[in-house]
Amino acid sequence: MLGRLYRLAGLAEGVSEVRVLYAEGSVCDTEGVPVSLTETNSEQDGGWAAAGWVTVLTLVGIGILGYHPYSEDGALYVAEVKHALNPALYPHGTAFVTGHLGLPCFALGVTGLVKLTGLALPMVLFLLYAACIWGMLFGVWQLAANCYESRQARLGATGLVAVWLTMPVAGTSLLLMDPYVTARSVSLAMTLLGMAGLVGFCRRRSEGVTRWELLAWGLGAFGVAALAHPLMAFYGLVATSMLRCVTIGRPGLRVSVVWIVSIVMVTAAAMAQVLAPAETANYVRVASTRPYWFLAEWRWFEWFGLAAPLAILAWVGWGPGRRWTSRDRVRQGLGRMAVAVGSLAVLIAIAFARQGARVHPVAKLQPLRSFQIVYVVMLIVLGAALGQFALRRSFARWVGALVVLGGIMVVVERMTYPNSGHLELPGLTPSNEWEQVFLWVKQNTPEDSLFALDPDYVGEEGEDTQGFRAIAERSVLPDYSKDGGIAAIRSGLTEDWVAGQAVQARLSEESDAERVAALGPAGVTWIVLGRGAVTGFACPFENGRAKVCRVPGAVENPEGPTLATMKRREDGASDLRQ
Repeated sequence: MLGRLYRLAGLAEGVSEVRVLYAEGSVCDTEGVPVSLTETNSEQDGGWAAAGWVTVLTLVGIGILGYHPYSEDGALYVAEVKHALNPALYPHGTAFVTGHLGLPCFALGVTGLVKLTGLALPMVLFLLYAACIWGMLFGVWQLAANCYESRQARLGATGLVAVWLTMPVAGTSLLLMDPYVTARSVSLAMTLLGMAGLVGFCRRRSEGVTRWELLAWGLGAFGVAALAHPLMAFYGLVATSMLRCVTIGRPGLRVSVVWIVSIVMVTAAAMAQVLAPAETANYVRVASTRPYWFLAEWRWFEWFGLAAPLAILAWVGWGPGRRWTSRDRVRQGLGRMAVAVGSLAVLIAIAFARQGARVHPVAKLQPLRSFQIVYVVMLIVLGAALGQFALRRSFARWVGALVVLGGIMVVVERMTYPNSGHLELPGLTPSNEWEQVFLWVKQNTPEDSLFALDPDYVGEEGEDTQGFRAIAERSVLPDYSKDGGIAAIRSGLTEDWVAGQAVQARLSEESDAERVAALGPAGVTWIVLGRGAVTGFACPFENGRAKVCRVPGAVENPEGPTLATMKRREDGASDLRQ
């Protein structure tokens, strides 16, 4: 069964090369373009060999990327999984924990793996993380195999992606792959596998695997991607559909279809903008905290991060070079697809994702996230050229390239997480002092406690964006960064988010009287303050970064903080400050 899976996924391995006789022929051998079959692949790599190379590169990628399961968005997903495993967790502000994407499939899937395997959640998360990177790189290998004949090119393409997993995707707030596991991790891996399957379906049949099996594989992979993260899967499917459009054999029909698809996408964005209901002033405030939604807020080098990949891939799609084989046609098609998708995304973002717009439905969809696929294609092309023309068969060159390129990314990772271990593996004691604070909270406070922290605590010195909820397993009032992102997607949480910011504003700077007036009505029972904060509260734990303190006289509120209680707190605190 596993062997057949590798044959099925090994879309371009050990098969006959299709030579397209006409320069403008389609990638598909079913397009009616005359073809002849000739064995030209002198370095065939079977599915097992490809899997072996990808496994090695996965280990290299993890070693460079690192692993931080509770940081950034990883904390959001882990908290949701923990709530699915133990519904008693997070009794306050549960809406900020569950289903923040609208679909609980990721949490349910991980919960199912925990129950099925009997492994602890941290181990399941790490294995899923490794599997997602492996799946992503295997999809990259298969796409490269559909574009390049030599093993050096395929290794270069997959190797460069593995080494540069930490590359930021322009100003979208995305990395090529996160150093933690999320629904995006699953979606990207399955999208690339699905794209490779559909390219294989279009290109030819493989020995022992029919074209219809490749089609089923591709569609099935996209189905899993959609269950994990519908939005990112949609962008992947748009890219794959555009690839088919730009490789239509007849030039007139090709141009017409691409224009039709582009007009349909722009029209859909315009209709979404026109038909969207009015937004509240508070929601506009929340949306304005997401600068990566709006191109006008990007810095010059982030704009460069859009232009440079499009320029490189335009050369691949329309520059000089042979167009004889189906591999050449796939490579050219990928370049043209990336330019078409990227340009369309930029057009839609400029036209409709504007900060001063009346409504923000298109901005909320973040069309520029489609550049994640563009970046993957760019690295495939650059890596293949590096392997094929520079590194070739020289072991010393390959090692030198790995050390230089990988070393750069390790330095970047260390600058991002300077106070945390490079690989925060299951069972290891965290070196980050904020994580140690959160672990003490988990082990020493009641499960139904409600905490308050400074709204932007993830930006505190030494914090390294580690998530309180995921580590401490306790309820907390909404923060500025990650909960603000959830409120920006789920507008129904806007008022709770705004009220939560008011409750926690200047928490480490306030007097104890102001804190009691602020937090008592909201039902807060514990607070985490910076180590330098002045307080007379009992603080049973303190280290070099923060202290955990009990709010005196706090009354448990089983319903959690409400907008009304937090609004009363805001008014009362204002009186005290006056």
